[in-house]
Amino acid sequence: MRMRFKPYAHDELMAADFHVHEPLIWGGKWHAQYARPEQPFVLELGCGKGGFISQLACAHPENNYLGIDITDKVLILAKRKIEAAYTEAGRPIDNVKIMSTDIERIKGVLTAEDTVSRIYINFCNPWSKNASSNKHRLTYPRQLIQYREFLKDGGEIYFKTDDDDLFRDSLEYFPASGYEITWKTFDLHENEPEWNIRTEHEGMFTEMGIRIKALIAKKLSGDAAVTWIEPKVLKKMKAAEEAAAAAKEE
Repeated sequence: MRMRFKPYAHDELMAADFHVHEPLIWGGKWHAQYARPEQPFVLELGCGKGGFISQLACAHPENNYLGIDITDKVLILAKRKIEAAYTEAGRPIDNVKIMSTDIERIKGVLTAEDTVSRIYINFCNPWSKNASSNKHRLTYPRQLIQYREFLKDGGEIYFKTDDDDLFRDSLEYFPASGYEITWKTFDLHENEPEWNIRTEHEGMFTEMGIRIKALIAKKLSGDAAVTWIEPKVLKKMKAAEEAAAAAKEE
C-alpha cells in the first residue's frame, strides 16, 4: 500500500536531535556522533516505521544504533516510536539515530572506519515480480558486497522475510558474497529465539498463516571469499570463451 505524503514530516524530523540531517558528510566519523562512541555500532537497513529499532535500541543501551530508510514519510513514524519507547523507559535518546538515504547507494555514506558490528534487514521489498528487478533486493550480492566495506570481519547480518523466493535466493546470495550462513530457519516461530523482536509486519504475516524465514550470516575475511560475478561481466566472459573456442575450430 502506497503511503501518503506527510507535509509535516520534514520539519518535525529536522527538529529531532537524533535525526541525521546531512547523512552524506559523516562517512568515517559515525562513531563520534554518539554519546558513547566506543560502543558497538549496529545498523537496521530499511527501518520503516521503527517498530523494530525502537524496541531494540531502547533495550540495549550498550550498543549504538542507526536506522536507515529511503523516505521521510516512514521515518517520521520511526521517530515517534523511538520517542515513545524511550519516554516509557525513562531514558534519554542517546544511542540511536535515524536517517533517510538510498540504501542501494550506501557506499561512501559509511566507510571501513565506521566499523559496523551487526546489520539487521527485516522484511525488505522482495522485488520478486521478475528477474530483472532482483538487483534492487537488499540481499542481492551487489548490495551484500557493499556492506562488506563497513561491516567488520566476523560481523553478522540478521535477515528476516516472509517471502519464499527472496529467502531461497538469499541462501545463495550470502555465500557468493563472502558470508557464511551460521544459522537459518524456514519457520522462525516454531522454535522462536529469545532475541527475536516481533514487528507489526511480522505479526500481520503470522496472522495470515505465512511462515517467517530467517538467517544469520557472518562476514568472512578477505576478498577471496567473494565468488559472485556481475551477470553482465559473466555474460561477456562466456561470449569471449565461446569466441575463443570457435576460433580454435577454424
